[in-house]
Amino acid sequence: MKLVEPTIEYCRQIQEYRQEFLDCGDSMDGTDGLKRMEDPEKWIEHCRLSKDPENVPQGRVPATQYIFVREDDDKVVGMLQIRHFLNDYLEKYGGHIGYSIVPSERRKGYASQMLKNALLKCKELGMKKVLITCVDNNIGSRKTILANGGVYESTVYEPDKKVSLEKYWIDLSD
Repeated sequence: MKLVEPTIEYCRQIQEYRQEFLDCGDSMDGTDGLKRMEDPEKWIEHCRLSKDPENVPQGRVPATQYIFVREDDDKVVGMLQIRHFLNDYLEKYGGHIGYSIVPSERRKGYASQMLKNALLKCKELGMKKVLITCVDNNIGSRKTILANGGVYESTVYEPDKKVSLEKYWIDLSD
């Protein structure tokens, strides 16, 4: 398994990832708008630009997008976004990391492995601790966060999406 930034070599796999989510009606967390973008090349360029603070729209923060690729068949099994810092909204509801695993590949340990790899990337960005949230009834995500050292802080209600979110902190200091 490898956690890499998306490139045009993965266009077909990114499109397949997107389509599986659309077919089952599930949310594509941590994909930086992939649901809205039919053209994977445009999405890849959008992700590349989103790393630079000068290209980030007001109300958003710079972020690095990753795909989690199974190396034996090059399948994109997960996606994850690392937000470089928190704004008010992310501090309340979103956190530093958003992620998802394609529905057909869930319950295989990929999410925990992907998050573990992402925490190393967060350390490289100089982060000392990371906030991650999950919907309060998402048992799999909760287990993934806890398996990676998440410490529960609180549950908050996000009024726009009408969901209760659990907030967890992961300490990255050695």
